[in-house]
Amino acid sequence: MPATSRPDPTPLAGHHVLVTGGAGLIGSHLVDALIARGARVTCVDDFRSGTRANLARAAASGRLTVVERSVTDLEPVDADLVFNLACPASPTFYQRDPVGTIETCVLGAMRAFAIARSRGVPVVHTSTSEVYGDPEVHPQTEDYWGHVNPVGVRACYDEGKRCVEALAASHAQQHGQDIRIARIFNTYGPRMRSDDGRVVSNFIVQALAGRPLTLHGDGTQTRSFCYVGDTVAGLLALAAARPAPFAPVNLGNPEEVSMADLAKRVVALTASRSAIVVEGRPQDDPHRRRPDITRARERLGWSPTVPLDEGLRRTIDDFRGRSAMAA
Repeated sequence: MPATSRPDPTPLAGHHVLVTGGAGLIGSHLVDALIARGARVTCVDDFRSGTRANLARAAASGRLTVVERSVTDLEPVDADLVFNLACPASPTFYQRDPVGTIETCVLGAMRAFAIARSRGVPVVHTSTSEVYGDPEVHPQTEDYWGHVNPVGVRACYDEGKRCVEALAASHAQQHGQDIRIARIFNTYGPRMRSDDGRVVSNFIVQALAGRPLTLHGDGTQTRSFCYVGDTVAGLLALAAARPAPFAPVNLGNPEEVSMADLAKRVVALTASRSAIVVEGRPQDDPHRRRPDITRARERLGWSPTVPLDEGLRRTIDDFRGRSAMAA
């Protein structure tokens, strides 16, 4: 996939940036990128799914402040820019505490939006491709309203994120607040938790251990996997973009991959002899998912650059490295 020129997401040198959920997969890589650009960062995280180890590189810079607190209890911060990423993104985590998931989505966003509004600064909020549910339109454009079960097992996350989008749109309409919504599609990469339950980490952990790879459903379900560095570049480009009328932006990789194909790639890249076994498909699991990223290309000059096999190699190497250190 050819590289796409992107706007330089500066100036950030000397600025104070608030990142909620900054100890997670995307959040920690975002924190690293902000610090590399000269920003001072306050990370707020309750470490339910993020880890302090993810912040080790940023902490060594001396320009990171970590506040261990739920975003629902977020206190005012003198930030020049706000990124709101706080919420477990894996079904394994968000289904353990569905009430807490909705509260994190909605109450946390209310706190983050209030801080940004009081400071008169932009806020970048990470929504999700899950707002499209099991889509009846393919690929998914930002003007598609979605096909979501509002009372299903995934609703705490799906509808929580949809509610926040409505809240953001209302703030923009009523108060003129600058809220930028990124609808993030499946993101993977180094620092994924081995127990987070998402398909990339599941397949890698199983393959490295020589266990069968568990394929839920018949393997024809598709997803679009975006390497974490590309997702972070998209978030920075969204933050750097000129103010524009409220409009969510898809951030994801338009390459569509079946689960059966992903399993075969992981087996090959790990040189594993693992078999691939089939189990039942989870409730409300989307059958197809692929973003239309026309808006991101045109408005942000952004598109992903890391091919799937290369991203998987980096992720596999990270899992191997962590396993070796733990041994």
